Amino acid sequence: MAEIHLYESFAKTYKGHGTDFALVGGLLGFETDDPRMSKALDIAKERNFDIEFIEDTAAVNHPNTVRLIIGSDTNQIELVGISIGGGKVEITELNGFVLRLSGNHPALLVMHNDRFGAIASVTSILAKHEINIGHMEVNRKDVGDEALMVIEVDQNIKETVMHELQKAAHITNICTIVS
Repeated sequence: MAEIHLYESFAKTYKGHGTDFALVGGLLGFETDDPRMSKALDIAKERNFDIEFIEDTAAVNHPNTVRLIIGSDTNQIELVGISIGGGKVEITELNGFVLRLSGNHPALLVMHNDRFGAIASVTSILAKHEINIGHMEVNRKDVGDEALMVIEVDQNIKETVMHELQKAAHITNICTIVS
């Protein structure tokens, strides 16, 4: 399931400018030059991927803002991003955590419980697989509460490594951004 909230100019132009199929194509894992991109809405429907576009009127800081709510009622990710022109996007929020993520490098977004050892469990798995960290930030809502690791790495992360990371201590949710 995906709920896609579009704001300001995005809400007015998303159909005519192809923003709708670009967003859905991204959710389907298509590269920007994938020939299937123009058929992304049809492909999502064929795959029974439930997508709802919402033209939202709430005030936002940038006219080309989108809020994606992805997943099920029990396992959701909420992501906010802005289009900064030239096909570039910047992710500005994940599950209520403010961040700046350009998408220029592969990244891991790791939701975890704020407990000792959570960061070490993730970074030791990356080191074991010789994955270099280029930049890392950790934020938490409160001591012992929900926390977020944003880790930019030098290469895309293989599925086998992702499965290992998902099983690491204190990890509640994890996703990748590929470049």
